[in-house]
Amino acid sequence: MNIQFAERMKDYEAGIFQVLNEKKEAAEKQGKKIYNLSVGTPDFPPAEHIMKAVTEAAAKPENYKYALADIPELIGAVQRRYEKRYGVSLAADEIMSVYGSQEGIAHICMTLCDPGDVVLVPNPGYPIFGIGPSLAGAEVVTYDLTAENHYLPDLDGMDDQLLTRAKCMIVSYPLNPVCKAAPDKFYERLIPWAAAHNIVVIHDNAYSDIIYDGRIGKSILRIPGAKQTAVEFYSLSKSFNYTGARMSFLVGNRDIVANFKRFRSQIDYGAYLPVQYGAVAALDGPDDAVRAQCKEYERRRDALCGGLREIGWPIEDSEGTMFAWAKIPDGYTDDVTFVMELVEKTGVLCTPGSSFGTLGAGHVRFALTMPVERIREAVAAIGQSGMIHRGQ
Repeated sequence: MNIQFAERMKDYEAGIFQVLNEKKEAAEKQGKKIYNLSVGTPDFPPAEHIMKAVTEAAAKPENYKYALADIPELIGAVQRRYEKRYGVSLAADEIMSVYGSQEGIAHICMTLCDPGDVVLVPNPGYPIFGIGPSLAGAEVVTYDLTAENHYLPDLDGMDDQLLTRAKCMIVSYPLNPVCKAAPDKFYERLIPWAAAHNIVVIHDNAYSDIIYDGRIGKSILRIPGAKQTAVEFYSLSKSFNYTGARMSFLVGNRDIVANFKRFRSQIDYGAYLPVQYGAVAALDGPDDAVRAQCKEYERRRDALCGGLREIGWPIEDSEGTMFAWAKIPDGYTDDVTFVMELVEKTGVLCTPGSSFGTLGAGHVRFALTMPVERIREAVAAIGQSGMIHRGQ
């Protein structure tokens, strides 16, 4: 039988993390010591009170039925979290859960866009930002993020004709992969600009609890008028290490939330109830562990970025996220080739920046997913390899 796959599948090659994992496994078979700083999976456990809530709920037979909807306790917990953490009041109909922000971003443009509508996405940016709109048949147009503009979109420089066709704009700070935060004045400018151009802002707020040097992660919904033109994805994955549970929320404009809820009702029977009860425990629980975890990520950031600078690899400190972003060293011109040589010579595995867009080429991303001592070992291995001063 000659199976003809959909044309769209030509756009989806094997994920970079699958390729890197194969490279890691091959190196391990050769007996090499591997420092895996590629995939951003937290190495911290969930807090005890979260796991206890999931375990207790999982022991009740009635919690194995279809949920069909978010339990009231979960909606209330999101409301309390947003009021306490961000100073934002949310109505119950401005909240819905999704199976992780990645799933939410993959599907939301199906409810907002018709084929040919333009969606503006960051370059560099996380791949799902472009994949989601493309699944909806939208035209994906990237906006450049450059050091010269502090990795913020140049709103004034966007083509007016393009903006008349733009339906949505995806924004995320602190931004994976470039690890930059955005000042309040950017959001204060973005919301009225988007409203004037009739553009929906989709804000991915995955890393507001992992932000450094005294910065405060905030919600876009605190900006006056934001609920008229914006929605926000808020994830429990990185703040609470709830990654495998797949629990995130879309909050904001009630019409967009209602429309997305209607769409997902066609493909979804509600999140597993024990996962919902665990999320309630996370949202209503103390933030001590969240703050302590952020401090540990910051120590790792210092060990990696400061350590690389000491061995002659100039890299800026990450401002937020659980990652660090760097230009490849002098003497190298291709980030993928550099990543492969790096793991072969040092055992250090990172992600090529070109995986995140054309402006990511010539860069690499490190995940801060190992203890400080292991990160120092990785830096030492890089320093001893001679790769940093290859071009000198």
